[in-house]
Amino acid sequence: MPKMRTVKLSIQYDGTDYFGWQMQARHRSVQQVLQEALGIVCNHPVTLHGSGRTDTGVHALGQVAHFKTSSAIDMAQLQKGLNSLLPDDVVVREAVEAHPDFHARFDATARTYWYFILNEAVPSVFYRRYAWHVRKPLDVAAMRTAAALLVGMHDYSSFQAREREGVCMVREVKRVRLKRVGPLLLFEIQATSFLRHMVRGIVGTLVEIGLGKLGAAAMQDILLARDRSHAGPTAPARGLFLKEVRYD
Repeated sequence: MPKMRTVKLSIQYDGTDYFGWQMQARHRSVQQVLQEALGIVCNHPVTLHGSGRTDTGVHALGQVAHFKTSSAIDMAQLQKGLNSLLPDDVVVREAVEAHPDFHARFDATARTYWYFILNEAVPSVFYRRYAWHVRKPLDVAAMRTAAALLVGMHDYSSFQAREREGVCMVREVKRVRLKRVGPLLLFEIQATSFLRHMVRGIVGTLVEIGLGKLGAAAMQDILLARDRSHAGPTAPARGLFLKEVRYD
């Protein structure tokens, strides 16, 4: 019997034209196009396991996934073969043989997301797929003050898409940062893991604070409320990127 190997992939994708990472019955997903290409290169059906499920329209600079294969193909040839078959908006940046027990999701110790905001009066043709355009000036200092309150172990129910019975809403946010990158505001957040729509709910709330609709101190009250209706709107998916997955 051929030896089964565990392969770890590092993947980038533009999520604009996909219904998220996870396989969908009737819609195109990132996992689907990767599995189809893997089946051809490995010459057998493959099930790919990602580090997390990015939503419709969300992008990735550093998604990580793994799969099992009986193929003896060289890793460089595997990467080359995949990239020759994949559409232009999905790229395998690295393919390496991993420990047999490696799991892209369960072995991850931290995930980092970036969210981009274009804070100018006039929209940009070139950022329209990758940033949320907010026309009115934002108070970045107030947003930074509010964002700092998110660090630590908290119940983030107020930013969850919807409550799921039996799911623990407590997460540990390790780091937040808000900085200017040219015409863009970049919000960075790192945590052990995230609730569904958590980052986008946080960004929507920070923008409300930046616009003066909420005070910076309101972030603490929103966290304690554990109620989605207390927080700001969910920011658009297009500005969100899975930046990095860590394995310590």
